[in-house]
Amino acid sequence: MTALTLTLQAPAAPPSLPARAPVDIRAHEAVLDVVIPVYNEETDLPGCVRRLHAHMTRAFPYTFRITIADNASTDRTLEVAHELAHDLPCVRVVHLPQKGRGRALAAVWSTSDAPVLAYMDVDLSTDLGGLLPLVAPLISGHSDVAIGSRLARGARVVRGPKREFISRCYNLILRTVLHVQFSDAQCGFKAVRRDAAEQLLPLVEDTGWFFDTELLVLAERAGLRIHEVPVDWVDDPDSRVDIVATAVADLTGVARVLGGLASGRIPVDRIRARLGRTPLAA
Repeated sequence: MTALTLTLQAPAAPPSLPARAPVDIRAHEAVLDVVIPVYNEETDLPGCVRRLHAHMTRAFPYTFRITIADNASTDRTLEVAHELAHDLPCVRVVHLPQKGRGRALAAVWSTSDAPVLAYMDVDLSTDLGGLLPLVAPLISGHSDVAIGSRLARGARVVRGPKREFISRCYNLILRTVLHVQFSDAQCGFKAVRRDAAEQLLPLVEDTGWFFDTELLVLAERAGLRIHEVPVDWVDDPDSRVDIVATAVADLTGVARVLGGLASGRIPVDRIRARLGRTPLAA
């Protein structure tokens, strides 16, 4: 009787993701730089900044900076911002002569020395308890970009049916047309590692409200990890955002990015080669 011999091979080791070094919290004056872009917000700005500063002083375990980015305000916003920077430590002011939330974020993020960069809207619709869960995966090196999501499981949201419908439709368009995996592109509560921002920002063309979406699409296509945090979010009834104009600009941006990706004009492969995470094998 012939003996049957089986040779068993050890399973191949799963491919590892490229290492992301944790932030050395001792090497930076501010580990996190939170940007608040504003245009004619002289009334709401003091309450926003003082509330955020108090929260971070009390509950945020890392060094921080709050940057007020004034977008060519025509009221007393810039003066109020300087008063806040004088009264509160770790608050600074940047003035831009042109409007545009995306322009403000790109300008501040491009020049900040903090290893983790974030922004939030001046109305503070998002509960500040989500700030540490938002940035912790970036500080640890687990993720590259982080977003607050009003559509993720576990989020708690209070807003009118019109805004809810528009938001869900927009994110459905992104999933259908651009095949994105993230759930909420428009929540004003986001963060990015500076090393990722340095590669992404030169490719982002939009200077307005579509800036967020464009940054996220490029990050995902480049193989970066996007961390989502379900948030508590209460709609600001006094929001001055022009919903129709913003929607048109967003759809125009979607078409532009889709064309750029299809033609190869947007070189996401370059970022993937530098920072992208290796795809996992089956």
